[in-house]
Amino acid sequence: MDPEECFAGVVAALRDRPGVAPSDPTRRAFGADALTVHGSIFAMLRDAALVVKLPAPRVSALIAAGDGAPFGAGRGRPMKEWVAVPAVDPERWLALAEEAWAFVGPRQE
Repeated sequence: MDPEECFAGVVAALRDRPGVAPSDPTRRAFGADALTVHGSIFAMLRDAALVVKLPAPRVSALIAAGDGAPFGAGRGRPMKEWVAVPAVDPERWLALAEEAWAFVGPRQE
């Protein structure tokens, strides 16, 4: 499965959740296709990797375990609450996107 197809599955699984919407295709955030909750990005496809917003300790743990890489959005130093997960795995990507939705959603209510 290619990354675009895998991310499309994540979008299909989450788009009916409260507050969730795909990003406006005319305004690509970070130059990527993204999912938002109440207007804030929580998951996106960037450079063939799933990029999700999670608590900083969780991001650090994923990176330390070798399951993710730091995400810097092209601005130099990595962003503490963002991780890029390059290995295409539909179940893993969906689980991480759900975790990101649960993290970002309540912050926006």
